[in-house]
Amino acid sequence: MNRDYKFKKIEEKWQRIWEKEDVFKSCEDPKKNKYYCLEMYPYPSGRIHMGQVRNYAIGDVISRYMFMKGFYVLHPIGWDALGMPAENAAITEGVHPQNWTLDNISHMKRQLKRLGFSYDWSREVNTCLPEYYRWNQWIFLKMFEGGLAYRKKSWVNWCPQCQTVLANEQVIGDRCWRCDSVVKQKEMEQWFLKITDYAEELLSGHGMLEKWPENVLLMQKNWIGKSTGGHLIFPLVDYSQSIEIFTTRVDTIYGATFLVLSPEHPLSLDLIADSDQREKLQEWVEKSISERHLRRELEEAEKEGIDTGRKAVNPYTGEEIPVWIANYVLMEYGTGAIMAVPAHDQRDFEFARKYSLPIKVVIVPEGESPPEEPEEAFEGYGLVVNSGPFSGKSCQEAVEEMIKYSEEREFGRKSTIYRLRDWGISRQRYWGTPIPVIYCQNCGTVGVPYEELPVLLPYDVEFKGEEGSPLEKVESFVKTTCPKCKGEARRETDTMDTFFDSSWYHFRYTSPHEDKLPFSPQYADYWLPVDLYIGGVEHAILHLIYARFFCKFFRDFGLTLMNEPFPRLLAQGMVTRDGAKMSKSKGNVVDPDDMVEKYGADTLRLFILFASPPEKEFAWNEKGIEGCFRFLNRIWAFFIENMDIFEDETISEYEEERGRLRANRLRIIMHQTIRKVSEDIEKRYHLNTAISSIMEFFKQIKKEKQDLRRNHEGKKLLDEAMEKLILLLSPFAPHVCEELWERMGHKTFLIRTSWPSFDPRLAREEKVTIVVQINGKLRDKFEAARDLPEEQIRERTLGLSRIQNLIEEKEVKKIIYIKNRLVNIVL
Repeated sequence: MNRDYKFKKIEEKWQRIWEKEDVFKSCEDPKKNKYYCLEMYPYPSGRIHMGQVRNYAIGDVISRYMFMKGFYVLHPIGWDALGMPAENAAITEGVHPQNWTLDNISHMKRQLKRLGFSYDWSREVNTCLPEYYRWNQWIFLKMFEGGLAYRKKSWVNWCPQCQTVLANEQVIGDRCWRCDSVVKQKEMEQWFLKITDYAEELLSGHGMLEKWPENVLLMQKNWIGKSTGGHLIFPLVDYSQSIEIFTTRVDTIYGATFLVLSPEHPLSLDLIADSDQREKLQEWVEKSISERHLRRELEEAEKEGIDTGRKAVNPYTGEEIPVWIANYVLMEYGTGAIMAVPAHDQRDFEFARKYSLPIKVVIVPEGESPPEEPEEAFEGYGLVVNSGPFSGKSCQEAVEEMIKYSEEREFGRKSTIYRLRDWGISRQRYWGTPIPVIYCQNCGTVGVPYEELPVLLPYDVEFKGEEGSPLEKVESFVKTTCPKCKGEARRETDTMDTFFDSSWYHFRYTSPHEDKLPFSPQYADYWLPVDLYIGGVEHAILHLIYARFFCKFFRDFGLTLMNEPFPRLLAQGMVTRDGAKMSKSKGNVVDPDDMVEKYGADTLRLFILFASPPEKEFAWNEKGIEGCFRFLNRIWAFFIENMDIFEDETISEYEEERGRLRANRLRIIMHQTIRKVSEDIEKRYHLNTAISSIMEFFKQIKKEKQDLRRNHEGKKLLDEAMEKLILLLSPFAPHVCEELWERMGHKTFLIRTSWPSFDPRLAREEKVTIVVQINGKLRDKFEAARDLPEEQIRERTLGLSRIQNLIEEKEVKKIIYIKNRLVNIVL
């Protein structure tokens, strides 16, 4: 029998069979437990990259495991197919976005199938097809009718390279999230979604997301940015209007020595209209607005401002204080106006020093006296001083009493605000979902009737890279009839932000062929929530907040009972090479196709899961993939050599007894391995240590083989152990395992075979005490399983608080292990 592992023939064979037999097709049965495993769907850029291979391989292992555990599994895939790259290709390469996208999908689909992922392709969704984006338009109209979608003129983030608007979440620093161009400011009519209506619930809902990474929850919390404080009114001197500010530190108001407006504040230009330097001041304000993106990094930007010449009255002291306009105040936070307390806010302090404005101390640490000239702002809490009747109180007491004081005198109120802004979804591009709105001179803004959906993207469009949407120049698209009065009207030419598409695709997978609603509530209730959602941490703010918002909208609209769509999130680490993230620009990309061609899909899958825990960074290493290839070859050769295991042999009494002892030992290791691999996959997602345990189990089988063959009981156990090994390895390397399973005489697919169970008595871990030294000196110790892999011993060791304190920022030169006994850290 041929011992050579012909991976290409084997993989092609089983991929054909799986597809022909619909092995991975999902179905519903209310009497059965379900499991919905979902990886974030890809943008069809043309080729699958190694980060996606890792993402999908993780989900595939979990899905195959749950299939074998007897669950009805939904493991779908689709395409986030609208967006800028396709349109850029049209401009630079002269290929239509639709053709470019569909060709890329065709190629990437072949790549995914070649990797053997267990997707139910009958549920494939493609967001650039009318069958999908029709429902984007339906959802938008429902939001429009309910007041959640609205249009207004506003300053927006404009990317001059992409020639389109960006949501706040899509501006990283001062640059476009996609092309890294510096973002400008532009005033335009835009469509917004009122995500702020759900700000509090998006924040409080974190309590239901206990199985999300802490850093993702923190990023969302900071982005939503809840602040509790008070709104206070400062009357303007000799002016009919007042200035309202929001502050979280009402206790510092006696130290407010000036007010500051954002350049975009509605009163900014009005307050300088009567100045004899009006033109100069207006020019400064307009320049500040145009450079607004620079003020996102408030700590880094040079603080500049102008004195309006106006005064406002501090409602607590009656003191008149100057009103300034400055570039470090953002219109989108609070009211766009602040009371400046330079003694207790560092930005105000720096501004006051620069422009020689007064600094008044009103908070001191308990037991200290106010400094005559502070060298920096004291931003902490303590006792209130120099604050009239509130002096001597703690900051916390003063806040409550001062807000109550303002409410009694009707110049203030207790309030809560959020940093989160409404989501601007208008994009001045072609390759997106047309916003289903018509503008009529008689009837105003009118939604497209539902029976006329979808509003189709016209195919015959010119792509020149000019400012504005290419749709504006398509007369047959723009000119239409008002559905109300039947008069002449024009269509909206903006398209939707593509994050609209991805905010609900997980619902569509549950019933991708539903034609009456975006999805079937019945099937959504069966499959959702998603049991495990896998993707990159870079989506913490954009996609994950938007998807949570859509879920709450669907709930309020009556389409689902669910509050949160993704109760469990696995944020996988990036793939790096030579110390940097893989990217074309860095020239360090490894093509998955090349690796599959050279080593096979099973080897690539095994390596990308073995080298690092899923949530950690994965460093590409050519030697590592070669090692996994050798391991699969050894598995193959061993099984091929031992297919004759049940042939009769003459066995002596001595051999019988020796084989029995070996059998007892292997049986214990087998049950311990089944327990360890099961828990690593299902509870911890430590797929790397699961593979490590499988490798150790295989070594033990090889070691015990000869002695086990010496008696009938041993041979029976060897056969069982070999079967269990294939079952355990199959989610990671399904093709070779399926082939060996068939050659062992089995008629069922592995995915339809029960996952092996273990005897808790035999699988019980044997504990040992591991001593930890630093440079040879005893520093700590801990208990661990006898068979704990070195990687986990290292993780446990470096996680000990005492060891962390002793190491601090010192360089760890090496870590020496003496198995099951000692760890010595050399600094």
